[in-house]
Amino acid sequence: MTRIWTALLAAGMLLLAVPAAAQELTEDRVRQLVLETIRENPGIVMEAVAILQAQEAEAQAGAQAEVLNEQREILERDPNAPVFGNPDGDVTIVEFFDYNCPYCRRAMPELEVLLESDPNVRMVMREWPILGEGSVFAARAALAARKQGLYEEFHWAMMGMEGRAEEPSVLDIADAVGLDIDRLLQDMDAPEVDEHIATTMRLARDLGFTGTPSFVIGDQLVPGLVESARLIRLVNQVREDQAN
Repeated sequence: MTRIWTALLAAGMLLLAVPAAAQELTEDRVRQLVLETIRENPGIVMEAVAILQAQEAEAQAGAQAEVLNEQREILERDPNAPVFGNPDGDVTIVEFFDYNCPYCRRAMPELEVLLESDPNVRMVMREWPILGEGSVFAARAALAARKQGLYEEFHWAMMGMEGRAEEPSVLDIADAVGLDIDRLLQDMDAPEVDEHIATTMRLARDLGFTGTPSFVIGDQLVPGLVESARLIRLVNQVREDQAN
């Protein structure tokens, strides 16, 4: 509210008929004049809010672009992050997801269409368990499954499950895809599992993501469920940008 009032004060000062005289006014008098101006021109409130929102959006975009530039290597080439699709693909998509996120599950067939239709896409998986203890257990189990070479099978099975991901349901799916449960439980506490989740949390915070799924595609931050047609367009746009 303080920032909006500041914007209104600035707008009010611009509307004052005599700028030189306005500079000599007290703050209380300026406030009074601003209120009078608002009563006569109520639309100025929305204009001031719109200006403030535009300024904040511009500042946020600049901050996100800086993070992308600084964190590009870890986002796209982190050796501790699983990769689907073509490991040598020319376009990289980074997905931040949670196994208990219904929109992440709905995104699964859209991503499958993209990967099947485009053999030059590599997709980096960032486990971001933000929806409770079940999500944390599921993420740890998935990352531990790498040591048995079954991460991808486990991931797709988890995304296709019914109901919440909790310890019993996660272990049922782990068993169904052929994981050694005793080994899995031991590997879930490995340092690389902790590191992957901690790095994901930091990257998501720095990028300004607030929910799952969220994607990084080239220089684009794309929050929310995205249909395959749009994913394909975004990937092609990255290729065009790279060519230019």
